[in-house]
Amino acid sequence: MTIKSLLIAGALLVSATVANAADHVVTIKGFAFEPAVLTIAAGDSVTFVNEDGAPHTATANNGAFDTGNLGRGDQSKLTFSAAGTFDYFCSVHPNMTAQIVVQ
Repeated sequence: MTIKSLLIAGALLVSATVANAADHVVTIKGFAFEPAVLTIAAGDSVTFVNEDGAPHTATANNGAFDTGNLGRGDQSKLTFSAAGTFDYFCSVHPNMTAQIVVQ
């Protein structure tokens, strides 16, 4: 990861300290992200859970975040502090795409 990517990721991924922050779950199963479009509030977190037998990632198109490889049963929790629309995909299976909208 470049320093620029780390700075962007650092701005997006912070520990959930906001009292009203919510936790959301994106399930990876059947070679798809569910839900395919998730709308959350700034400060909310998203946990990606792989329920497939194959490894998957959740990787932002702009490089802002990457869960790394998640095997079956693995999960990764990310917190989004800034508003924006984040398109993402699985780097192992690039046809798997989804979107997180942070308001």
